[in-house]
Amino acid sequence: MSNQNPVFIPGPTNIPDRLRLAMQVQTQDHRAPDFVETFGPVLEDTKQVFGTTKGQVVTFPASGTGGWEAAITNTLSPGDKVLVARYGVFSHRWIDLCERHGLNVQIVECPWGTGAPADRFEAILSADKAHEIRAVLVTHNETATGVLSDIGAVRRAMNAARHPAMLFVDCVSSLASMPFRFDQWGVDIAVSGSQKGFMLATGMAILCVSPKALAAMETARLPRTFFDFRDMMAANASGGFPYTPPLQLIYGMRESLKMLFEEGLDTVYARHHRLAEGVRRAVNAWGLKLVAQSPELYSDTVSAIYVPEGFDSNKLTDHAFDKYGVSFGIGLGEMNGKAFRIGHLGSLTDVMVLSGLATIEMAMADLNYPVNLGSGVAAAQEYYRAGSSSDAKAAA
Repeated sequence: MSNQNPVFIPGPTNIPDRLRLAMQVQTQDHRAPDFVETFGPVLEDTKQVFGTTKGQVVTFPASGTGGWEAAITNTLSPGDKVLVARYGVFSHRWIDLCERHGLNVQIVECPWGTGAPADRFEAILSADKAHEIRAVLVTHNETATGVLSDIGAVRRAMNAARHPAMLFVDCVSSLASMPFRFDQWGVDIAVSGSQKGFMLATGMAILCVSPKALAAMETARLPRTFFDFRDMMAANASGGFPYTPPLQLIYGMRESLKMLFEEGLDTVYARHHRLAEGVRRAVNAWGLKLVAQSPELYSDTVSAIYVPEGFDSNKLTDHAFDKYGVSFGIGLGEMNGKAFRIGHLGSLTDVMVLSGLATIEMAMADLNYPVNLGSGVAAAQEYYRAGSSSDAKAAA
């Protein structure tokens, strides 16, 4: 029965019954007219979530990693220089992907718990008089550390440097949970996936591409076949796919967008902020510290939490699962054994989050953590009681 409990990992997230049912469709002809009627509106409506009227939405049967690969292979050539900061596991993985594709990666090393260093980007770009840097890559929400970077500040830094580089953003664990402003921030490619804020199964990479990035395809020489924007957009133009599409996920995406719009995107974002703030109140009551080093960096989708000195965070998450049947995020990379993560995104309510806080409190008490049982739950309860629950009900 433990699989009836919600998960508190930062993705894949809990799938509402409404979306599970929407994905339970029989095999259909993806070249039939009714598929066109379903797929076209999905592409168009997703633009609202990205915050764009100028960008074009492109999807592939893949996870976010496939989206990363699509972003670079369609716009860059072997040896091209890209600028990226490393401040967590997922920014590191994007670096690794670029290096494997033969790109010249200029890495800015940052302490884990910090975000994208807009000031250092500006200095580097200003010094790049020959404009050798073709793209700046930023992880919007670093899932390993619970850090949200300021993409607007990165764009302002690029503009201040008067540099023509493209701006690529990984928003896998932020899109549909926190505001994303593709047009306002001057993003050229944003990469997301179906399994987090959209509350679906894993398997669809979702990208938004600017006219500038589409123009870069004309000179890009990195090889691509499966992830070719041209092939996908040519088929999409007539409502189709260049190969077999993830039909069930497309139907799920249609329903997910309906749910998000029914709740209202601003209300979705407010709900995530409230859920996250309740978790942060609990962490403070436990006497523990977040990995994110300052409040402006706090993520509203995941909190990474240091365990006290002498404790192993992996034993804590293992115990929570083994005894109580609830999953929490393990510490990744430099955080392995030092921190655990509470995912608070997607299909969650105040009451569901309280159950997760109570569970991890019990697990900490079982392992003799210096935490008073009930302290974190009470802190979150007081915060949730003072706020509105109307948006939480809308997400149920």
